[in-house]
Formats: sequence, C-alpha cells, structure tokens
Amino acid sequence: MQSLESLDPRTPVIVGVGQFAERIDDGNYQGLSAVGLAAAAAAAALDDAGCDQRSLIDRIGTVAGIRQFENSTPRAPAPLGRSDNFPRSVADRIGADPAHAILEVGGGQSPQHLVTELSRAIALEELSDVALIVGSEAISTVRQLATAENKPDFSERRGGQLEDRGYGLSGLVRRYHSTHGLTDAPSQYALFENARRARLGMSTREYAGAMGELFAPFSRVAARNPLSAAPVERTADELATVSDRNRMIADPYPRFVVARDQVNQAAAVIITSVEAARELHIPSEKWVFIHGHADLVEKPLLERPDLSRSPAATRASEHALELAGIDVGGLATIDLYSCFPIAVFNVIDRLGIDPDDPRGLTVTGGLPFFGGAGNNYSMHALAETVIRLRREPGSFGFVGANGGTLSKYSAAVYSTTPTAWREDSSARIQSELDEARGVDVATVADGAVTIETYTIKHGRAGKLGVVVGRLVDGRRFLATTLDGDEAMLSLLESGEAIGQAAYVRSIAQGNRITTDRAAADKWLPHRKARLRSDYEFVTVHRDEHVLEVTIDRPEARNALTPRANDELDEVFTAFFDDPALWVAILTGAGDKAFSAGNDLRYSASGKPMWVPKNGFAGLTSRRHMTKPVIAAVNGFAMGGGFEIVLACHLVVADPSARFALSEVNVGLVAGAGGLVRLPRMVPEKLATEMILTGKQITAETGLAYGVINRVSSPGSVLDEARALAREIMAGSPTSVRVSLAVMNDTAAIPDTLDAVAHHCNAMDELMVSEDMFEGVAAFGEKRRPQWRNR
Repeated sequence: MQSLESLDPRTPVIVGVGQFAERIDDGNYQGLSAVGLAAAAAAAALDDAGCDQRSLIDRIGTVAGIRQFENSTPRAPAPLGRSDNFPRSVADRIGADPAHAILEVGGGQSPQHLVTELSRAIALEELSDVALIVGSEAISTVRQLATAENKPDFSERRGGQLEDRGYGLSGLVRRYHSTHGLTDAPSQYALFENARRARLGMSTREYAGAMGELFAPFSRVAARNPLSAAPVERTADELATVSDRNRMIADPYPRFVVARDQVNQAAAVIITSVEAARELHIPSEKWVFIHGHADLVEKPLLERPDLSRSPAATRASEHALELAGIDVGGLATIDLYSCFPIAVFNVIDRLGIDPDDPRGLTVTGGLPFFGGAGNNYSMHALAETVIRLRREPGSFGFVGANGGTLSKYSAAVYSTTPTAWREDSSARIQSELDEARGVDVATVADGAVTIETYTIKHGRAGKLGVVVGRLVDGRRFLATTLDGDEAMLSLLESGEAIGQAAYVRSIAQGNRITTDRAAADKWLPHRKARLRSDYEFVTVHRDEHVLEVTIDRPEARNALTPRANDELDEVFTAFFDDPALWVAILTGAGDKAFSAGNDLRYSASGKPMWVPKNGFAGLTSRRHMTKPVIAAVNGFAMGGGFEIVLACHLVVADPSARFALSEVNVGLVAGAGGLVRLPRMVPEKLATEMILTGKQITAETGLAYGVINRVSSPGSVLDEARALAREIMAGSPTSVRVSLAVMNDTAAIPDTLDAVAHHCNAMDELMVSEDMFEGVAAFGEKRRPQWRNR
C-alpha cells in the first residue's frame, strides 16, 4: 500500500462524480435537453469534489463528451435538434472554458475507456491536470415532445475546437448483416444467447428461467435507486414469462430483459492529478484511484470462433483484476454491463461468479431497469461505484463496460487505497486475440448446411428467422427464413434447431434457409430463364443469332433500380443459356445516356435495395460470360453504367459518349467491379485520377487507352455494334465461346508460359465439336462454313 504523501504528483485520481435524472411523470419534470441534463450532472460532480467550485472550473483543461444515440450514426434523427459541439455546450453551462474538447466514439465502453485514457494522459503529462467527462441521453423527453405543438428547440450552434473521433462503427455495421435482418441490437445479441444455451445443453424454458433469475436481483437494485428509469422490482417468473406487456422481441428476449433506452439520464466524472487535487484543496477522502484497467476489441461478429463467448470481454476483466493485484473474491462491488443477459453471463462464466452472488452484479440496477442510457450507462456505474467505495474505504470495485455487439470491452478496478498509475498490457493481449484464427465467411451460400445459432425476430409484419450456419466446407453464413415457411419457423421455435441439418439457397436479396432441399425447391424453384416480351424496364429484340437489349428508362438517364437489374439479369441468363443466340448488344434508350448506373433517387427513398447475384445489369459479377456482349454506348456511362461497360467484352461508343466512375461525388465507391477492372485496363495514374475525382473521359480518350474498341460516326453507334457482331459471327461460335472460356480461366495466372500450359476443359469441348470439323472441311473445300454451334 502506498501512502498519499509518496504518490507521484501526476498520479491521476477521480475526485468528483455526479448523476442527474428526470422522469416525465415526476412532479419536478423540466424537459431538459441532453446538454441540460449533462450540465446538471457536471454541476453535481463539481459539488461532489468538495472544494471551491470556481477554482476547480477554472482548472478544467479538457472536457470529453459521450455521444448520444442521436449522434451515434450518420444522419441519425434528432427531432428536437442538438448541439454541434456537445462538450463545449456543457462547458458553457458550468462556466468552463477548456482548451480541449473531445467527442468520443460511440459504444457502451466509451465512458470507461475515456476514464482510462485521460487518466493515462494526466499521468504522462500529455494533458492538463483536470478533466471532465460528461454524458447524457434525453430520449424519453425527445419522444414525448417530438410531436408537441410547441415543441422545444434543442439546437445549438456552438462551434469551437472539437476533436470528433467519429462514430466508431468500423467492423460493426455490415451490409451483409442488414440484408439478413441483423439491423438491431436484440437480434444480434440473441444469436450469442442461443449459442450459449446450446453449449450448456439447456432447453428454451430452462434458459428463460436462468435469464429471469439473473436479472431479478438487478430489478431489486433499480427499484431502490431514485435515478432509475423503471424502478419496479420484478420476479424471475415475471421476467421470463412472455405476456402482453412482456412481449417477445427476438428469441430468447422478452422486453423486460432488454436494455431500456427511454431515459432522461446524465452522469459526469472529474479526474485530476494528485498535485491539482492538493492545490484545489479537494479532501483526500474524496479521492478514488484506478488500480487496474484494460481495453480490448473482439473480432467481427461472424468471424468469431465461438459465438457463445467473447474472449475480449473476459480477458479485459481478468487483466484489470490482475493489474490490481486482486481476484474476484477481493471485490466489494461489481457492475457488469447488462444490455442483455449474455453480456453478464459471458463474464461471470469465465470469472466464476455465481449469478446470485450476495455482492450483486450491479450497483445501479442495470440497463433493463435502471436504464440503458445510450452509450453512457457505465458512467452511472462508475459514479455509483465511487460513492460506495468512499463509504467503505480500502475496498475495491469493478466496472465492466461493453460496446457494440460484445465487440469492445473496457474494464477497471477502483479503490480509495492510494496507488501509482499502472500501465496495462492490453496491446499485447489484443495481439494475441487478433492472431487467433477466425472463421471464414461466405456471403453467398447454397447447399446443405448445419445450423449454428439463430433468433426469431417478432415484429408487426410477423416473424422472421435469422440463422447463422456452417456450410460443408466450414464457412459461416447468414440466412433468413421465407415468408410462409412454417416448417422452418417451427424448427427454430422448437429450441432444438442448433446442430440440425438444413438447406440454404441464395437469391438476389440474400440467403434463404429451409428445412431441406425439397422445401427449397418448393419455395425457391430453379426456373429456366426465358426471354419475354413484357419487361417493364427493358426491351429486347432478337435478330437471328443476335440479341439486342435496351435499358428503357430514358426519363431517368437509364439508371437502374433493383427490379430493373433483376430484369437485365433474367435477360442475360436467358441469352447465355440459349444456344441459338451467339452475340448480345446492350445499349440505352434515347440519345442522352447509356446508363447513369444506380438510381440514386430510388436509393434515397428508403425502399428495399438489392443487386442480383450476377451484379449490375446481371453482368458485373457474372462469372461465366462465354458469349460476347457488346456495349453500344450512346451517351453518358456514369458510375454503375461505366462499370457495366467495363464488364462487357467489347465496346462501341458514339463520339458524344462520356465515361466516368462518379461514385465518389455522391459518397459511394465503384464497388461493382470498377475499382478492379479500370486499373487493369488503363494506366494506373489515369485510373487513380478517374476513381478519386470522378473525372470523365471522352470516347476518343477511351479508344486511345483501350477502354473501348471503336468510335462510331455520330448517331450510328448501334449500327456499328451490329457490324461488329456480324464480324464475330463470321467465325465459329464454338471457337468464340471456347476462346472466351480459356481467356477467363487463365486471366489470373501471372506467368505467360504457365498460362499457355494451363489445361482448360473448354479445349476438350472444341476438339470434339462439329464446328471444328466443319471449319477444316470448309477450308479444304474452299467454301463458307456452315456453323452449327456444337
């Protein structure tokens, strides 16, 4: 034990904590904004420090803020407005003028992470010696007043210096997840919960009871906490039993065991150096020290080896205790982030803590009952821990803070016992976690599979099963159930699905899981693509062996919606399947545009988005294009339109044609092949400039660099494309098809001689084809060959 007198003057110490909350049904309800709530908590923390407040305020050099939900994702709604500089708005309210303001990344780990980070910075003299951390949520008030006739305006244009660290969503938000229903926290955490249930061999009824037994003591703590958003004590049976009030959200979660976000809560922490605390005459009985700490990050959800565990959380907890020099038995208080039961189970399973430990697993009441105050819950846990440790000097308290989907974990051990700053080994442990082999992920899944875990989402539109499974090669995939497939839903609802065989089939909108192949054939039958005459967005014209395809949306510059892409995909699948069709020509209606790519107005409408498995226009991701497709570019080919052009074998352009990968100008990237194909076609510097600036090139420039084959005379691009098609058809269609197949097979072989020596099965097809014999015979007989394409 170190004495106060022997401490390094730069040793960080927590000297003040504050909390504030208001409920709409309270008699003294004020309807405060997030800034107003945070300022009230900051004022309470200043008062808690027990010194001259003006002197303390003047010493605050850093104010760090926790993001609200309305500022945690791009374009998140803020119905009543918000401050453009939350930390400085709060500082203004308390009369502080810090040199540095920070807006931390999102995630429930952020309060604890900031405490550790700023404490380290004070210890290493990288930061001023007094820092204030504040966080708040006014979700309940915003929802209450958003539609009020005289609703308040919480907007503030504060400006000023701000270190905005971003949303912190990297690795957490995936298009693959969202297209398969994983758009909310309950459904993602439910996957972990059901995986743990299966590992323990528990029935759904048994596990529901275990969740109730875990959280019933939390509700008792919340019922005694005047700051709780839901101060109601509930029994284990109440929590476990589904009812009208406790409706199922995502199996196995009924509403009562899910974090409560309708809160008006705020908390604040003041950290100083020991030297500053002495100079400000802050009583030493207020001082609380960090004895151990750790910050770790988990692998992306689908890459984790075991979906029933989070080693990042447990290793962080163990390391914080190790650094503090105590074990779990030495803790007087424990607060584990409790957004969902699995976040608690995961830690206590590893640390050997009983769910009914007499010390309790929360000091506040937990997120479902005290309130899941956005990213800021653990600031409340820390504040309450500090208060309890002061009441019992020399005792130790643990705070575990979780962010993302068991993705980021920050843990710390606190005590009034003086200690020097201790550096942790989180970087070393993180390297070990990163080096552990993850699971390979398949975004497109087809065939027999095994169910690994699942959830069933319950919404107004009905039930949706979301399944994580393994293909026979071990790769992990996501899939959802099909509307009307009661057999698959019944299997999931039985609680015995994990480890069972099933069948998955991919479609444009994602992977769909059924009980077996017969069910897949019933719900998603393989239909042979055939050309139709009643397309909505496309016209087709067949001229003997040539198929002319026209994107028919001239009013939208031939931009493509999901349904337009589906039609093109159907058309080109029919083209490649029809032996009587040898060449295809793709063009756009009108004379202004070949295609403007993705229809941005449609994308911005909020309607469902998807792209066929074969990519834009059914071409950009198609693997087996063994018949020539000619792009007849009659105007602008922009963004996805240019990517379609790059995917075609041959390109003819009108002199007025313009080409550009313009995605960067609308916040997108050329992800349908443009980023790959263009640098392989043109000089690297030109490709880079076009990709990074959206620069347009003319038809002549495209011709010079080999992007296009021919420039037609004005207005005759389709005639020129037809002429090119006739030149191709003068040769053997079998030879053309085999040539393209060999080119495709050898494209990825870097060494020329290796590529030449590579055996392609298509060559065997040629050797026994009628066209080869006909070609040789016609040459010897000095006549035109009569190709049979077989």
